Amino acid sequence: MFDISAFSSVHTWVSLLTLTFMEIVLGIDNIIFISIVVNRLPREQQKRGRTIGLLLALLFRIGLLLSITWIVGLKEPLFTLNLPFESGPFGVSGRDLILLAGGLFLLAKSTTEIHTKLQGEEEEVGAGKFDSLTRVIIQIVIIDIVFSFDSILTAVGLVDNVLVMILAVIFAMGIMLAFSGYIADFVNNNPTIKILALSFLIMIGIMLVMEAFHKEIEKGYVYFAMAFSLVVELLNMRLRKKTQPVHLRDSQYD
Repeated sequence: MFDISAFSSVHTWVSLLTLTFMEIVLGIDNIIFISIVVNRLPREQQKRGRTIGLLLALLFRIGLLLSITWIVGLKEPLFTLNLPFESGPFGVSGRDLILLAGGLFLLAKSTTEIHTKLQGEEEEVGAGKFDSLTRVIIQIVIIDIVFSFDSILTAVGLVDNVLVMILAVIFAMGIMLAFSGYIADFVNNNPTIKILALSFLIMIGIMLVMEAFHKEIEKGYVYFAMAFSLVVELLNMRLRKKTQPVHLRDSQYD
């Protein structure tokens, strides 16, 4: 399973770098979700929540990598359904059920967070409305499982050396752990970015539901749309900062 001699090949190192980059890209949505959920904790517990969340994601990924045969087996149909929009029997696999549950959870959670933000209820969090660390960790675990499957299936398609996959996951998680605090502060300190991030999660939730019904959506298009929207919003933020009256701009730093 662990072929160390493969690291004498340049191809292995290129695969490791490529897979590490892919893990970071695929982990962005996980960081966004963790950042938003952890923001419901008291300030002094937020860093701990992010760290626990990312470490759990790391453990899930490594555990799943050591069970690749089982992961591949999840793509086999458990039962079949006759759906009106399918020409033949629709085979439902374990992977489909996980993706469907994860997608619906993301849709429900993101929609609730947007509603809370629009109602201004977040400002009342200081009045004893903090979520418990256990409740936040449970939510992180649920979404970690879904994102881990997506990550592992991508890894299996790119590399056939389990050790390379594990190292790529560890390197990617190390990088994300180092920058997760900055990303969380940026998302939570900018209301429009937070709404945009929640909209991204809704898009990802829809994508997971579609994949559960075997309607594949090219992820490259989704990530391009997300990156484009983020760039536009960053330009808008810069424009708002320049056009904001000086006294209001200065008051933000008082």
